[in-house]
Amino acid sequence: MDRLQQLANMIDHSLLHPTLADSDLLAGCELAKAYQTASVCIKPYAVSMAKEALEGSDLLTGTVIGFPHGNSPTTIKVAEAICVCKDGADEVDMVINIGKALGKDWGYVQDDIAEVLAVVNEFDAVLKVIFENDFLPDDQTKIRLCEICTALGVHFVKTSTGYGMNKGEDGRYGYLGATLSDLQLMRRHSGPDLQIKAAGGVRTLDDLLKVEAAGATRIGATATASILMEAQKRFGGTLPAFEQHENLPGY
Repeated sequence: MDRLQQLANMIDHSLLHPTLADSDLLAGCELAKAYQTASVCIKPYAVSMAKEALEGSDLLTGTVIGFPHGNSPTTIKVAEAICVCKDGADEVDMVINIGKALGKDWGYVQDDIAEVLAVVNEFDAVLKVIFENDFLPDDQTKIRLCEICTALGVHFVKTSTGYGMNKGEDGRYGYLGATLSDLQLMRRHSGPDLQIKAAGGVRTLDDLLKVEAAGATRIGATATASILMEAQKRFGGTLPAFEQHENLPGY
């Protein structure tokens, strides 16, 4: 496999922005299919639509539950997981209960993840657990989450939703997303079989290469076309003739 395709296979093409209409989602599926990314990560209601649009390709259909704030009761997250898996989701990205993690209610956090994991495993799908690191200032909290996910046998841990804005002292909202220090921390404290997904702020080829070096095996991105066109210039290889290069809003 050449370097260009290797990088394409790291990308979950994100189609999660609230403003995306069905026509945008279908265009995003066509873009991901043309560039042979790992998957699309699409709004939950559109899983069956994406599954149909991606038929005949090797792309996986991913989606999200408890998104973006993680506050749904476990019963609702389980119901969401059942729904999207029945619709054909191959991968499910769930948000932890952030308040429970900050309160160090680790029993709740572990049970929340475990019940969703049981459903996802039943459907032979993949679970990615989103920490939303911008809301977790204490590294020990991130470390404990990595330990829980390792013990449970989760498939991926993920830095961010892409929507976890923090309000600063000036009243403005800001977002860091996937930082190299967080990725390195997550890699050090996760078991060898637990993969890392970087999401939030990975917008250029250099961003992708940096998070890869820090231990990420997947990224969430909307700038798929521009990232891969830059990769083609740098590493060679062939991209398909695909005219719709606009980056849809998202991470």
